[in-house]
Amino acid sequence: MAYATITKTDSERAAANMPDYATERAAFTWEAARARLDGLPGGGLNIAHEALDRHVASGHGADLAIRWIAKDFSRHDFTYADLAAATGRFANVLTDAGIERGETVYSLLGRVPDLYVAALGTLKAGAVFSPLFSQFGPEPLKARMEIGGAVALVTSASLYRRKVAPIRAELPNLRTVFLVDGEDDPAEGLVALPAALERASEAFEVARTEPEDMALLHFTSGTTGRPKGAIHVHEAVVAHAETGRIALDLKPGDIYWCTADPGWVTGTSYGIIAPLVNRVAMIVDEAEFDAERWYQILAEEKVAVWYSAPTAIRMLMKAGAEITKAFDLSHLRFLASVGEPLNPEAVVWSAETFGKPFHDNWWQTETGGIMIANTAAMDVKPGSMGLPLPGIEAGVVSRDEAGNVTVTDPGVAGELALRPGWPSMMRGYLHEEARYEKCFADGWYLSGDLAQRDADGYFWFVGRADDVIKSAGHLVGPFEVESALIEHPAVAEAAVVGMPDETAGEVVKAFVALKPGFEPSEALERELRGHARKRLGPAVAPREIAFRENLPKTRSGKIMRRLLKARELGLPEGDISTLESDER
Repeated sequence: MAYATITKTDSERAAANMPDYATERAAFTWEAARARLDGLPGGGLNIAHEALDRHVASGHGADLAIRWIAKDFSRHDFTYADLAAATGRFANVLTDAGIERGETVYSLLGRVPDLYVAALGTLKAGAVFSPLFSQFGPEPLKARMEIGGAVALVTSASLYRRKVAPIRAELPNLRTVFLVDGEDDPAEGLVALPAALERASEAFEVARTEPEDMALLHFTSGTTGRPKGAIHVHEAVVAHAETGRIALDLKPGDIYWCTADPGWVTGTSYGIIAPLVNRVAMIVDEAEFDAERWYQILAEEKVAVWYSAPTAIRMLMKAGAEITKAFDLSHLRFLASVGEPLNPEAVVWSAETFGKPFHDNWWQTETGGIMIANTAAMDVKPGSMGLPLPGIEAGVVSRDEAGNVTVTDPGVAGELALRPGWPSMMRGYLHEEARYEKCFADGWYLSGDLAQRDADGYFWFVGRADDVIKSAGHLVGPFEVESALIEHPAVAEAAVVGMPDETAGEVVKAFVALKPGFEPSEALERELRGHARKRLGPAVAPREIAFRENLPKTRSGKIMRRLLKARELGLPEGDISTLESDER
């Protein structure tokens, strides 16, 4: 079904930070964008300074930075001066603990104030910050902390006991664990963070980091191998600032709510850095999704800019538009979505329900920031990811057997590619240079996503070139799930695919071949799902498990996940010339 373009009014265009796309694109340079930031006094660039200290120095210390809403709806406000002081204390705590510049500090927390202080305090100290999703199980946590050489972790006593203590002996570099609600235990390297912060001074000279110094380590899952650690540098703040201004239309003083968890890149780039650099007031909600609660927050906090995920939007659609009539949502100015493709029905529903469409945009962990977007002044084609932002050259390309890259014509699907050089581009995969180099060819960064471009230059998502599963906004690597299943004594082989789901976009389904002596049963399926949930957490574990005698493989021994999914959905099987073994 084709949907009509949603046309913006002249007043909407005039009010946008970027009222005319063509004019700004023609005049834009990253050098000018860099000049809009302050930089460190005396030279250098540090994300935390741009997000906090410069605002305090310019007289905006009393402005609201974060309003934290607890599960019981109690609220705690943090001004820019409050955060600058708290992050100074945290930076001093790190220094006192012997954490050196360039070492990696991880967080394993829900959406609590300590997480935001830890993120910015780590950057202020010149260390590298790496967020972990609090629903991960021990195995995914261990893999990520091993790769990044974790020297410190900020977490809660409960999460530590359940998820970190069982693997602590396998993390020899992990010297210090800061507990936001626990007690000191020097023998185990546990530090009670509240007491340490109380003792520390809020005065801290921001580390003189350079633009190319490593700042952030974000993990993304692939279809084979361990998670990839994408390296981002302090220069990324230039892109965070500009894309926040242009793609999300952030203005100083806005009330802004990004619902993403900071355990994922969206929750860091656009749930911490971009809003604070643009001097807005962030809403942070500790609780999980609840439609009525979300509408209440939007209304009571007078949210102007709202950035959420397609899964959440579909859940709001499921709750119905009637519920919105009890709330005043007139303060909403701009709605945006990211995490997976936003189906056109959701865009139209949003326009009818809120009087404004959700504006989809596209980017990846590797790009570090928004690359393609439907901006505030642009007409919206429901289902499209929009146009490349100023400073970004995007194309749809094909590669021949020799590796040569050709830009396809409009309407022809191919791989979505970008010309390298934007400030938030990853600088590498940690310890995996060859894997990083494979992302580039003929002067293009190859995203691995499939897309097509229409005659007006709008980009449309087609599919993924690999098997990564996007479930409820989370990237799930099949290899991680398969590895956990194979650890069970009954499992010989496992293959994991994403199956379409109306709410989550995709859900994880596993196909399992059992070892001799084990028979398929409902009891065994429940046991395997429980095993996976314990090891991986509920967000990553399979929702359904199907038993097969054998799994289809290529002659090289690679399980053909594509074939499993095609047969499950009744789709064409495609080229099966490399197929060696099969369940049939």
